[in-house]
Amino acid sequence: MLRVLSAAAIGLVFGTGIVIAGMANPAKVLNFFDVFGTWDPSLLLVMGSALVVTFIGYGFVLRRPAPLFDRKFHLPTKRDLDVPLIAGSALFGIGWGIAGFCPGGAIPALGSGEPSPLIFVAAMIGGILGANALKAAFTRRQALA
Repeated sequence: MLRVLSAAAIGLVFGTGIVIAGMANPAKVLNFFDVFGTWDPSLLLVMGSALVVTFIGYGFVLRRPAPLFDRKFHLPTKRDLDVPLIAGSALFGIGWGIAGFCPGGAIPALGSGEPSPLIFVAAMIGGILGANALKAAFTRRQALA
């Protein structure tokens, strides 16, 4: 139960930060990509600040033998670049550039009452389910070959 409450509190802090920084507003994000027009560098500042906080935070947290509400840290072990990683990254970037939303900004934006974050989140869930179905079908096909 503490893990769930902890995750909810962390999500609330993250979502609040996203909203305060204006990153739940797709126009602000799209203006970052419009380098020759209405360029807005604030996304760069938000991302840079997040990297600094994460770098410092991980330095403190990973000195502990384990997290407070789990038995071990769950850190990525895979370090190679493969097709799913590259393709997924490209799709993420293309979608972000088209819609102005990423999952971190779209979830808090659901509270705005606007239809665009709802459409984005529904499409994101559909994409996740579709990718999982394709991966399962590909894995089954390889097992039969």
